[in-house]
Amino acid sequence: MNLEIIEAFKEIAREKNLDKESLVEIIENTFYFMIKKKFGTTENFDVIVNMEKGEIEIYSSKLIVEKVENPNTEVDLRTAQKFEPDLEIGEMFVEIIDPESFGRRLIISAKQNLTQKIREAEKEIVYDQFKNRVGEIIIGDVSQINRDEIFISYDKLEVTFPKKEQIYNERYRRGDSIRVIIKEVVKTPRGPEIIVSRVDQGFLIRLFEIEVPEIYDGIIEIKSVVREPGDRAKVAVISNDKRIDPVGACVGMKGVRIQSIVKELNNEKIDIINWSEDPEVFISQSLSPSKPISVTVNKEGKTARAIILDDQISLAIGKGGQNIRLASQLTGYKIEPVKQSDLFKKDEEKIDIRMIDKLSLSLQNKLIENGFDTADKVLDAGKDVLVKIPGIGSKKAEKIIELLESFYE
Repeated sequence: MNLEIIEAFKEIAREKNLDKESLVEIIENTFYFMIKKKFGTTENFDVIVNMEKGEIEIYSSKLIVEKVENPNTEVDLRTAQKFEPDLEIGEMFVEIIDPESFGRRLIISAKQNLTQKIREAEKEIVYDQFKNRVGEIIIGDVSQINRDEIFISYDKLEVTFPKKEQIYNERYRRGDSIRVIIKEVVKTPRGPEIIVSRVDQGFLIRLFEIEVPEIYDGIIEIKSVVREPGDRAKVAVISNDKRIDPVGACVGMKGVRIQSIVKELNNEKIDIINWSEDPEVFISQSLSPSKPISVTVNKEGKTARAIILDDQISLAIGKGGQNIRLASQLTGYKIEPVKQSDLFKKDEEKIDIRMIDKLSLSLQNKLIENGFDTADKVLDAGKDVLVKIPGIGSKKAEKIIELLESFYE
């Protein structure tokens, strides 16, 4: 019977994916449960499970006494000497308990206890396995579709795909094969709940790692990612090898790499941008597909102003303000897009310093930092004030005034 019990337990363990050590512990605890039920105590009992030999041995240690008062913990000398003739009163006698002696009802009860323990162990194993796989992409099949969530069959388990983690413009059917990222694993009374996502930013990052070997190898680094899933995403990248163009590597030959990702995301548009430490450069590039004429930033206030050609302002802002919103999230700056034509205030004829191309960018910034953001302010101040600005001498001041005056002629 020992061997039959062990084999039955082994079969259960194989089905539930339990390791040998966990199974041994569960079997031991199950027999201690049976001992407690039958004898009322487990203090003087030992259970030894030998999985290799298929044996379960139960021992009961009893004190040898002249008169037995508690048969569960004591034994008389005559009984003890039947097994070991040399034993004396006051010594311990070890009795071997036959597992079959527990009776049918107790064994059924123990089986129920065993099943419960195995379920608990199985839940703990699933939780431990998947909590270490958060951030991993898996592929499963849609098994059930509800209003608030979809259940996906994966590796004999059902994982949860909540509505909020689904791309809004995708439609799923039972049996569809679907790629998702493990977002989190939560303990619940029913067991671990594995929550997956297709809108998480990590999903996009993992797709890039799969399609772009240079990212997986660490040659190209993704510095920042923002998404409005199903519509548009912006990905800022940098290369740790000067010989490799990070944007080109992500796009791939004839766009094959980026198109593979776009297809997976149901044609979500993806802007790949060169990351830069210079906020003006980074902000300018983040506004892709538009190309600003110039960008000025306020580092302390984390704001920026981008001057955009009139025919590109709609590109810069995007549908419903999406492009400017994503660019602001990507760079960490609140970006204000300004049309080139709006820089000229007709009522006062004020010309923005940034519109004067013949002034270098550094000179424009120097004037703006000192409060001269329009041409009329510079002209009103005159040469005597301009020369007080560090880096602007008498001759440079004269040239600035001459240049600005020409804009009003």
